[in-house]
Amino acid sequence: MGDGAEGLVDAQARIQDRLDELEQQRVRHGRIVKDPVREQQLQSLRLARTELERQSGVTEHPIRCQQLSQAIAELDRRIAMLTDQPA
Repeated sequence: MGDGAEGLVDAQARIQDRLDELEQQRVRHGRIVKDPVREQQLQSLRLARTELERQSGVTEHPIRCQQLSQAIAELDRRIAMLTDQPA
């Protein structure tokens, strides 16, 4: 595997670890989730947004910065859509 692919695998592993950690916290705290699929989608979108913000902070190329900003705006739109829906 090339260096780029290893970075992707590492990022995916970190995201999965975070999802597992959040699931354990929900179980420990007895939080009842009305729609687990929706909650998972929201968490996934939030994690993706965090990763894009990190990339945006270190990217210097103006076109890539613009792409990241657009992607973050799209994630914000999707997050807002899911949070506005009744559970």
